[in-house]
Amino acid sequence: MDHEPTISQDVGAKPAKREPTKRRGLGRDVVVASICGGVVALMVGASYAAVPFYNWFCRATGFNGTTQVATSAPATGPIARKISVRFDSNVAPGLPWKFEPEQSEIEVNIGQVVTVFYTVTNQAARTTSAQAAYNVAPLTVGSYFQKINCFCFTEQTMAPGEKREMPVVFYVDPSIADDHDNDGLNTITLSYTFYPVKDPVVKPLASGEGDRRKGNL
Repeated sequence: MDHEPTISQDVGAKPAKREPTKRRGLGRDVVVASICGGVVALMVGASYAAVPFYNWFCRATGFNGTTQVATSAPATGPIARKISVRFDSNVAPGLPWKFEPEQSEIEVNIGQVVTVFYTVTNQAARTTSAQAAYNVAPLTVGSYFQKINCFCFTEQTMAPGEKREMPVVFYVDPSIADDHDNDGLNTITLSYTFYPVKDPVVKPLASGEGDRRKGNL
């Protein structure tokens, strides 16, 4: 009698389970996803932090023509060297203001504290608010241009048809004379641009003491 071939079976053997491999794969996926999510969160956080850090860096170093803020006149006083300061004014689209300096250019001694005025008029039939951004050119002199008082430090709210004189009190730091990269510097341009404020802070429309003429400090 022909015998059919038989296949030996190990009764005690159990089929291999694949679940641990799947679990290990799932665990790797979770780790990779967590790392990617952390990287994305870090990049988003860094992008938000970059804006205030950049502003702080510009104020601290004068980078990109950002002027400095002083609280008093320089201790050394004016020096003999003179320099011309030009004044530029701009208004962003959508802001119905007329904005211009009362003088387009003056000559001052380095270290001399000077007060100049800009005039601004709200040409709209409604109350509008804006704030000024500023810089100086050449960009490398930002760290030497010291402002004691400036309308750009605060948001400005103007009633319909209101005209206002706005002072800027500044000096050019005498230490610029020790910077030989600026030995040939004869002119600095101070530039302002007013931008509309969409959600202004509610405050009285009357101009403050800082907007009145007090003469040079």
